[in-house]
Amino acid sequence: MKNIFDTHAHYDDEAFDADRESAIEAVRESGVDLILNCGCDLKSSLRTIELAEEHDFIFAAVGIHPESVEELEDDEPSRIKELYSHRKVVAVGEIGLDYHWDMPRDLQLEVFEKQLVLSKELDLPVIVHDREAHEDTLRLLRKHRPRGVLHCFSGSVETAREVLELGMYIGLGGAVTFKNAKKPLDVAAFVPADRLLLETDCPYMAPVPFRGKRCDSSMIAYSAQVIASVRGVDTQLLIDRCGENGKKLFGIK
Repeated sequence: MKNIFDTHAHYDDEAFDADRESAIEAVRESGVDLILNCGCDLKSSLRTIELAEEHDFIFAAVGIHPESVEELEDDEPSRIKELYSHRKVVAVGEIGLDYHWDMPRDLQLEVFEKQLVLSKELDLPVIVHDREAHEDTLRLLRKHRPRGVLHCFSGSVETAREVLELGMYIGLGGAVTFKNAKKPLDVAAFVPADRLLLETDCPYMAPVPFRGKRCDSSMIAYSAQVIASVRGVDTQLLIDRCGENGKKLFGIK
């Protein structure tokens, strides 16, 4: 496969500390043409920008992940806001809600909503994390109507339909290859061709046959094969179309 755009990665993660440069070089040689690396707090957002400066095919998203809200320093949101002026920052993310873990929901909602407002001010798309929080996520998306993507989409076809009606994109990755992955496959078959993005969430969410191992962007090919199969299309054509979708959403030429 070639022309791959991984629209959601975390190469700043400590899982890559031992071999980050060689891992990035390897995925570049494997047919990956573009990567969007996503920050989760100030530290990871700064590192994400460094990676984007070091590699011409890596772009950056910066933001505050819901799992980071309890540890925010007082000046952290304002310092992150300053990063959006960087030429390779193309999105606000990774932001959203995560009700799987025991974290204060009121604080999550406050930080998420402030970043949605900021995305409209900056005219940047959002990359939204929604884990077991579909109702509140959709409520805020309906209220603010940002451009963007629901990454690692875990909802039903009905939820996907609501997201699409808001003009947003759906991001799919390794979950489509998992055993008993009925909902992700239903969504993969349902989403219009012009609203689908491919992603890994690496180093997490490695597809079959790599489950339990460190994920990287080259593994998108395995997810793409499954998605293409349920859609009845050629895998390379799917990869090409999803890549164009990603470049359109994030303004990458």
